[in-house]
Amino acid sequence: MKYAFIKEYSKEFSIKLMCRVFQVSRSCYYRWLRIEKQEDIELNNLTKEAFEISQKTYGTRRIKRYLEQTYGLIVSRRRIGKIMHKLGLVCKNKKRFRVRTTDSNHNFMIAPNILQQDFYASAPDQIYVGDIT
Repeated sequence: MKYAFIKEYSKEFSIKLMCRVFQVSRSCYYRWLRIEKQEDIELNNLTKEAFEISQKTYGTRRIKRYLEQTYGLIVSRRRIGKIMHKLGLVCKNKKRFRVRTTDSNHNFMIAPNILQQDFYASAPDQIYVGDIT
């Protein structure tokens, strides 16, 4: 926790001063940084591997579950999302299924247009019109 604070505020305050305030040695802080970077590199590789195994269809939830089941790693979805964003990994979305009810490319006979858009009838029960939409 102390090391993470030092890392977060290293641009605002000197590392030497913060290490003295928190009573930690600078060498331990730099060792922690090196180990954290190695863990990040390994996690990046595992995330990319899981993404490619899934044929680029896994999102953060599935990758999190995969890492837990396969390697026993407990990582937050937010961290996996940040890794995926940094590596440029975007999962493929399936296309929405659309029902096709009309086949316009057929060779069947088409009913003739007898009315020719003239819907006036001189007496009742002479013209019936329907709409199938």
